[in-house]
Amino acid sequence: MSESDRDNSSTKPVARSAIAGSNLLQPRAMAATRRGFLGQLTAGAAAVSSLGLAACGGSDKSAVPVVTWQHSVASGDPLSDRVVLWTKLTTDSTDSIGVNYQVASDAAFSNVVASGNTTTSPAVDYTVKVDASGLSPNSRYYYRFFVGTQVSPVGKTRTTAASGATQVKLAVFSCSNYPGGYFNVYAEAAKRDDLDATVHLGDYIYEYGKDVYPPAAGAVAARPPTPTTEILTLSEYRKRHALYKSDPDLQALHAAVPMIEVWDDHEIANDTWLNGAENHTPEKGEGDFALRKAAAIQAYHEWMPTRVTKADTIYRSFDFGGLVALHMLDTRLIGREKQLDYNNFFTSTGSFNSTAFVAAVSSPTRQLMGATQTSWLQQQMGASKSTWQLLGQQVLIGRMNIPSPILFEALKPGTGVSVSQYSAIAVKAQTAPQTLTPTEQFILAQPSIPYNLDAWDGYGAARETVFGMAKALDKNLVVLSGDTHNAWGNDLLDAGGTRVGVEFGGTSVTSPGFETIFPDDPAVLAASLTQLIPTLKYADTSRRGFMLVTATAAECKCEWVFVNTVASRSYTASVGKTLRTLPGASSGRRLVA
Repeated sequence: MSESDRDNSSTKPVARSAIAGSNLLQPRAMAATRRGFLGQLTAGAAAVSSLGLAACGGSDKSAVPVVTWQHSVASGDPLSDRVVLWTKLTTDSTDSIGVNYQVASDAAFSNVVASGNTTTSPAVDYTVKVDASGLSPNSRYYYRFFVGTQVSPVGKTRTTAASGATQVKLAVFSCSNYPGGYFNVYAEAAKRDDLDATVHLGDYIYEYGKDVYPPAAGAVAARPPTPTTEILTLSEYRKRHALYKSDPDLQALHAAVPMIEVWDDHEIANDTWLNGAENHTPEKGEGDFALRKAAAIQAYHEWMPTRVTKADTIYRSFDFGGLVALHMLDTRLIGREKQLDYNNFFTSTGSFNSTAFVAAVSSPTRQLMGATQTSWLQQQMGASKSTWQLLGQQVLIGRMNIPSPILFEALKPGTGVSVSQYSAIAVKAQTAPQTLTPTEQFILAQPSIPYNLDAWDGYGAARETVFGMAKALDKNLVVLSGDTHNAWGNDLLDAGGTRVGVEFGGTSVTSPGFETIFPDDPAVLAASLTQLIPTLKYADTSRRGFMLVTATAAECKCEWVFVNTVASRSYTASVGKTLRTLPGASSGRRLVA
């Protein structure tokens, strides 16, 4: 258990309802083990500032614009010989600005191994991205930027191993809603010094206006969104990204380790699909969705340390020394057909048309990733020799079928039963079946159906394609999933019942989980779900946190790390559960303790 005491400072909805110089931005009163590192960085940057650095900004100091580094630095998309470096200039200038960077093997920058220059301008919101190359595999580096003698905060980054990796450790996040709470989860991960990379599975920002999601009662008053209205334009998406990257805990995480990320829906709008979103209504003045999506994508790439060649194509692969192949997927924008809606399958008399529903959800042509990306994934997995094939993607892939009376009660109160009511009937059926009433017998006879049609459950044929390729290629498949704001550990079985891999589903950084949707005791709900869903081996439906995924040749292990609160800056953290899977078909490709 760890603790951080930081001074206070100023479930996904179903429907829409200047710091400059050498300061490395960190959460207040970070752990003592990091103080030495911070001291090194401060001293190193201050020493460089005193040299004048005419070559970094020109000898005519009057021509160098004044800049500050209010959003710190970040790195991302690490390879064995390069990594993307990022920063953002805050300035009153309206002209292009030259920016230099350095990469060194030591915090004092006495051994600079890479350097270069670039320019930034209002066209990219004065963000800066460079691909620092010529680096050594499996190595830690320090980096910084300059405008004249003005020096950015210093960041740490690292490259991946080219071969022979014996361990890979990743911290995995999703769903960080700024008004929903303090980023204690980021702060906890930033303390670690053993991460190869972080992985963000989406909902890095949220698009809603003030008091929409979360509503005022669930929001932290000191963290209102900027802008206060729902974001629609490029300028507004940029401002929302700027707000998030002003957070000291997120800055600390980005400055400590490279991040590999994909978007989910809230980087654009809730329940986005290829040509629209639940939270986009043109008839209410929100304009053309294609324009909104393009603006959101542009702002995302400006503000994130991504390496992409085509703006809307974010899927890409990373190899960690032949031990882990991480394939980052886009299950949201590039090929997703519109989500099904349970309300469309209720008849005028209130009954549910199960025949029509099954036909729709199992349609063989129904796409989630699209044919091009699916073919790419098969090629990547087939060519990879890594022990573990990890899919970093947005939504749950495990079969999350729950008894339909429970789901119908959530959708249309009064048409079903609560989780606790259903569990009581199920217990009664086991202990005293002769006492079951006709109504209870009818409830137990109803089928189980997916609780979330936005997930892979709503795209059954697409899921079978992915499971089929893992099975045919005989790969050790581990799927990393976000989106739900709850923690899950799933065994993955294809339609024929063959085990094909496992799923580690992560909870959120701040967004509320099932505790706000199902009012039952969270522990009772989680226990009931693991009883009702045969392949579900673990659930936590009420806590915020991240997944710590550690891979070796012998196992791939997930530790679900939780913080006890996001409502204040003072928190404690603990590991809630640890599960692992072993390589090879003979191991059963299942989750074990």
